[in-house]
Amino acid sequence: MKIVNSKKAPEPIGPYSQAVVVKNLVFVSGMIALDPATGKMVSGGVKEQTERVLASLKAVLKAAGTSEKNVAKTTVFIKEMSMFKEMNDVYAKFFGKHRPARATLVTGFARDDVLVEIEAVASR
Repeated sequence: MKIVNSKKAPEPIGPYSQAVVVKNLVFVSGMIALDPATGKMVSGGVKEQTERVLASLKAVLKAAGTSEKNVAKTTVFIKEMSMFKEMNDVYAKFFGKHRPARATLVTGFARDDVLVEIEAVASR
């Protein structure tokens, strides 16, 4: 098992890694919209937060030796169902024609300022 970290993604805020590689699989922890330079939540709404989350996801995947084109499964957590369309538009643009399997859940978060969180599993 190999631990993966990228300076272009926020540092973990708990006892976990940004990602772990096991054989040819990359398991990326849930990413929230923290600016990796400041450690603060990005300003704006779910669109801006989704863009930041996916930029972090891309950085961690790159550090693990893969890319978004190899993502097999994501789980998306959103704060409110009313945010789904905006999140989904950014998500669709990010992945393009690639369509990983996905589950989307509406959920509460430990932090009030979190609107979206995304985790992923990819191959290398």
